[in-house]
Amino acid sequence: MNTVRVRFAPSPTGGLHIGGVRTALYNYLFAKKHNGTFIIRTEDTDQTRFVKGAESYIFDALKWLGITADESSEIGGKHAPYRQSERKKMYKQYAEELVEKDFAYYAFDTSEELEEMRKRLEQAKSKNPSYNAITRSTMRNSLTLPEDEVKTLLENGTPYVIRLKMPRKDEIRFQDIIRGWVNVHTATLDDKVIMKSDGMPTYHLANVVDDHLMEISHVIRGEEWLPSAPIHVFLYQCFGWEMPQFAHLPLLLNPDGQGKLSKRKAAEYGFPVFPLDWFEQETSNIIQGFKEAGYLPEAVNNFLALLGWNAGDHQEIFSMEELIEKFSLERVGKAGIKFDINKAKWFNQHYLRQKSDKTLVDYLKNGLKTQNLGENLSDEQAIIICQMMKDRATFPDDFWKEAIYLFKTPDAYNEQAMAKNWNEESKNFVKSYLDFLKNYTGEWHHEPLKHDLHTLVEQSGLKMGKVMPAVRLGLSGVSAGPDLAMIMQIIGKEESIKRLESIILV
Repeated sequence: MNTVRVRFAPSPTGGLHIGGVRTALYNYLFAKKHNGTFIIRTEDTDQTRFVKGAESYIFDALKWLGITADESSEIGGKHAPYRQSERKKMYKQYAEELVEKDFAYYAFDTSEELEEMRKRLEQAKSKNPSYNAITRSTMRNSLTLPEDEVKTLLENGTPYVIRLKMPRKDEIRFQDIIRGWVNVHTATLDDKVIMKSDGMPTYHLANVVDDHLMEISHVIRGEEWLPSAPIHVFLYQCFGWEMPQFAHLPLLLNPDGQGKLSKRKAAEYGFPVFPLDWFEQETSNIIQGFKEAGYLPEAVNNFLALLGWNAGDHQEIFSMEELIEKFSLERVGKAGIKFDINKAKWFNQHYLRQKSDKTLVDYLKNGLKTQNLGENLSDEQAIIICQMMKDRATFPDDFWKEAIYLFKTPDAYNEQAMAKNWNEESKNFVKSYLDFLKNYTGEWHHEPLKHDLHTLVEQSGLKMGKVMPAVRLGLSGVSAGPDLAMIMQIIGKEESIKRLESIILV
């Protein structure tokens, strides 16, 4: 394989969608696998949709995930600048070159004339109601106007766009690494604008010119760009340039499999769709990101990598180094993939359990600090608590949220659990157990406490499932959690008795 140079080319029009993050990740993995170069290029040609702060957000999000560029607007490189708005002047010469070669033309149509054309085509029930090889003959452009009139219009500064002159009867054919051969008839394509009236290029022209000048070897992007690929292939042919290889990634679908993963659907299902918190200017709302929701970067990378790609075996857990080693575009599928947030949680649990005791203790203490709790908690006690909560935690905050009752007496009992587990039988057992604890003289340690509790249950002739949830309710306010005797050891004898006395009064 020749030198690999790939790019991730986001538009700063809002928060970086998690689908875009996957595209960046795949580009990064492919580049590193082949000792190539990973470029981040900001495609900000659409100034009407530009959102302040979006570009820095994109870089911050990718840095959090460890997806760092070799060349970008932040660090520079031999093909700088890496913002298309800063390359504005250079695109015009390429658009003019296409006009000279009769592959493009000037179009002077006003917005009213364009609207009139659309209405006329709709009324005629045209199969392809657009500015194309047929309709351009009825419009005001350099193909229909006399040469001297075109010259006058240009000299007078009359607003115009430059449109690509798409052949009427031809076929564009190219090979996609993921999808195989793609064939598109030009009769289905319109004459795309490649240079706008404000002098800014459209995505189509800027994208192709920049990919050529930056020596991009592979264009790895989402399936939503597949309809644009024939236009880009045609542009390469017009310029006489060698094309990069294309690879169009499968769509990320909503959890129900219906449609492309959307912000609205993600909100309905209650999970993030942006990597970091994003402030949405239209609504003045902060949309929670994966980071702030408690997802670890290594879990997000592992999860995203497997949304479309598989290693060909049953391995699911991959470090970044392993992903780089095993990644290949040939093992990326065509079909859209449902976004299963429960799988993302599973990955998060796995990586959370791999964290050091020190890291887990920091999660616990920092969380308790926000609640003004746990001031006197020793590291030794904190480690014990973290080990208790480890198998129950999905997110870092779970270490303190799930353990809050160890530091604060419950002020309420789970209603559903009370209805199921609190009755005369369980209440009488808690009373007898309370009398036992008040007279308890042994070591207040989880092992003897656990042994004695089990012995009392057996002696009562009751089943564990009948009374243990009731004892737990009294101690923690909930009916599920870590080892009961460990809870009692941590909160101490006095607090344990106090809590059981409280539930007796309910």
